Amino acid sequence: MKKFLASLLLMAVIPAQAATAPKPSITDWAQLAVATVQPYDETANAEAQVAAAFARARKSHKRVLIDLGGNWCVDCIVLANFVRLPEMRRFMEAHYEEVLVDVGRFNRNLQIPARFGITKKLEGVPALLIATPDGRLVNGDNVFATADAHSMTPQAIAAYFAKYAD
Repeated sequence: MKKFLASLLLMAVIPAQAATAPKPSITDWAQLAVATVQPYDETANAEAQVAAAFARARKSHKRVLIDLGGNWCVDCIVLANFVRLPEMRRFMEAHYEEVLVDVGRFNRNLQIPARFGITKKLEGVPALLIATPDGRLVNGDNVFATADAHSMTPQAIAAYFAKYAD
């Protein structure tokens, strides 16, 4: 009985990982090829893009990944290029419906994070909102984890995406 209770307690403390993280082909950011330096479309209709991602997610049963960022942000550019690596692209396409939302200099499209209760100034970007197809935020305590992406290892970022994958 003690072992059973200990197992239950351990399961409550350590969140189950929904997916196995891919092994990135790079181990250091210096190895990352920069394919895009402006990943965010500053003229896009963010409302329409987010609505389309949720519509796709309801059909595909994947999670929605809303990447809030700006083209001025080095960490945003690092993250956008990282998810373009072939092994990451396969993983992301298997688990997420992605949408990149330009937040300018924290003055544009802020109604998107507000939907999820994030109404104060963003703590940093990239901020990642990961939601179920019905709109429930699943990473609410970890939205700003990648705001300092360049200080994380590529494997740590892959593990972050795996942690919240469906």
